[in-house]
Amino acid sequence: MRAGRLRHELSLQSKQRVPDGMGGGVDGWVELRKIRAEITTPTGRTSPVSQQLTALVTAEIIVRPAGDVVAGLRLVSATTTYLIEAALPDNEGSLLRLLCSNVPHP
Repeated sequence: MRAGRLRHELSLQSKQRVPDGMGGGVDGWVELRKIRAEITTPTGRTSPVSQQLTALVTAEIIVRPAGDVVAGLRLVSATTTYLIEAALPDNEGSLLRLLCSNVPHP
């Protein structure tokens, strides 16, 4: 994979229990590391939820293969947050294709 395609820098985040300063904790997203990626143009579709239509935007994100990039984590850019739905390696092991859904940006 050529490095020129990976022009977006994203924050790879995991949901973890974060101390709240009073002896307890709250669930929050913690940055694991920065990752370089190529984001293809998202496609849109609608999904019926509780008698209303909700827009669901999906994107395909290409990254270098890594064992810590799995479904359930999220990728955050300056303007968009993506939830990783599936991580699919190619046959040669040269890239990892992430199928993502768009979630509300923090």
